[in-house]
Amino acid sequence: MRPGPANLITDVAGLLVGNAEDHAVRTGVTVLVGERPFVAAVHVMGGAPGTRETDLLAPDRLVQEVDALVLSGGSALGLDAASGVADALRAAGRGFDVGGQKVPIVPAAILFDLLNGGDKGWCDNPYRALGVRALGAAAHDFALGTAGAGTGATVKGLKGGLGSASVVLDDGTTVGALVAVNALGSVTVGDGPEFWAAPWEMQAEFGGLGPGRLSDPGDEPLPDKRPGAATTIAIVATDARLTRAEAQRMAVAAHDGMARAIVPSHTPLDGDLVFAAATGLHPLSDPVVGPFRLGHAAAVCLSRAIARAIYLAEPRPGDLLPAWRERFGAPGGAEDR
Repeated sequence: MRPGPANLITDVAGLLVGNAEDHAVRTGVTVLVGERPFVAAVHVMGGAPGTRETDLLAPDRLVQEVDALVLSGGSALGLDAASGVADALRAAGRGFDVGGQKVPIVPAAILFDLLNGGDKGWCDNPYRALGVRALGAAAHDFALGTAGAGTGATVKGLKGGLGSASVVLDDGTTVGALVAVNALGSVTVGDGPEFWAAPWEMQAEFGGLGPGRLSDPGDEPLPDKRPGAATTIAIVATDARLTRAEAQRMAVAAHDGMARAIVPSHTPLDGDLVFAAATGLHPLSDPVVGPFRLGHAAAVCLSRAIARAIYLAEPRPGDLLPAWRERFGAPGGAEDR
């Protein structure tokens, strides 16, 4: 496998991504929207998730396709971003048709970024408007690092961020990942700059530093966030033709990539979650081997996307934690996006 042309989830044809940020509040929203409805599924492994319309993503539900997926800051308050996206899609004539009424299907997940030093004194929920702005910005190219849902994110000792990566398999199938990284755990090894995801890196996309080494491999990690104040939320996508059950298995497999890139992950204090999206442009070449390969590719992409999120995060005045580049030096050896 090799990276896609842009090394973004939008290398999956038919998908666009838009970001919107409020740097005063230190938060943001990211929207993945399809040019047409697409199959979607979800798998949750964290103990403190915040979601909207994820029950309808089970394989046995009536509606099998969605119009968009939303990742947002703001904890439960951020779920209102999906309302803004749904309103805008309905105005554009998008949505599941029920007797002539269009009902956009917009599942969403949130992360907790309410204790990051931003101005949270607002009276009117800002997330609906951020959702509308993010949808309006949807395009093939989009910013990573301190952008979208990753704007106010943090990880252990560093700023978090928004990351993305893609691969093209030997049979031409494309797989991509999009992630807002706000983990309780660490994305770098010990006190060094190296990333846990280093074994999966492609083309020095997060510095080409190679694997790090722990001075004490038996050291027990301790949480430095309050209960519920973490969560990494992700989307993995493919242009393969999948059933919802097959998409759900891809989401399950992608969690391996999260565990490789964040230590520890899937804790009771995180709400770690992975959506899966399938646009259905290409049939699976093999009904048995195909899903196996897609799951592995999704995990690889998610690991890489997590490291890129932290690698490309930008320092801003008032940050409570340093950005990776601020602590270890400006990124080099890879194209900044």
